[in-house]
Amino acid sequence: MNQINVSLVEQLIQQQFPEWAHLEVKPVKFSGHDNRTFHLGDEMSVRLPSDAAYAPQVEKENKWLPILSKELSLPISTPLAKGNPSESYPWPWSINKWIEGETVTKQNVRDLNEFAVDLGAFLIELQSIDASNGPLAGAHNFYRGGLISVYDEEARVAIENNKDVFDETLLKHLWGLALRSTWDHKPVWVHGDVAPGNLLVKEGKLCAVIDFGILGVGDPACDAAMAWTFFDKNSRNVFKEVLQMDEETWNRARGWALWKALITYDANRDSNKKVAEESYRVIQVIVDDYKR
Repeated sequence: MNQINVSLVEQLIQQQFPEWAHLEVKPVKFSGHDNRTFHLGDEMSVRLPSDAAYAPQVEKENKWLPILSKELSLPISTPLAKGNPSESYPWPWSINKWIEGETVTKQNVRDLNEFAVDLGAFLIELQSIDASNGPLAGAHNFYRGGLISVYDEEARVAIENNKDVFDETLLKHLWGLALRSTWDHKPVWVHGDVAPGNLLVKEGKLCAVIDFGILGVGDPACDAAMAWTFFDKNSRNVFKEVLQMDEETWNRARGWALWKALITYDANRDSNKKVAEESYRVIQVIVDDYKR
């Protein structure tokens, strides 16, 4: 496969959507892991899966996002056209409406408590949409909304590998709390990757939610992991209150945050200091929050 770059995107547009071939193609400022994203003129973006594992996301987003967008107050990703595999690129790809906004950071949010309210309200709205025909959590979305126990071995190996750094007994206890319960209600819609890179702000307020590639239906716990990865003590409590999560669901939410931080720290401890430090910080937040 050719490298995913501007010239490849220009070639695909020329071949499949010649009516847009005059528009400038340039990389976006922040491109995600699952997809490579490019501006197409001022009002559209092109998203290309970076690996075969992410290719089915194109079909799923094309099917469900137009339906979900009608029920949501905030703008979300809007597919405009679907591109087909070609000799130079082997998977489906998509053209989407470009949404203006800055990727959220601690610095550009006007008020963390307000942001927690707005994000929580969006998730409650998403969860209230009829999910009876939605795609059940599974391998297609890396089990977001499914049983967190599928990652039990990964989490335990990461705890074992780093017991010289962290309190092994406490982390095992926190992980055990996450495994102790399951979602015993109707499946609800989950975004699957509620993280700063997929949230946009304007003038300090949440203005859009993007990248629904690991969308699914199931347990909403995974969508609350930002409580520990982004929010502080006060805004974390606000977020929990807006989400109206019971303690068991909150324990699973914390488990999702812990699992991701553990495996990220374990993979980067010796090779990527910056990434390892951020994962370490999240684990410390989780521990300190539990000890309070």
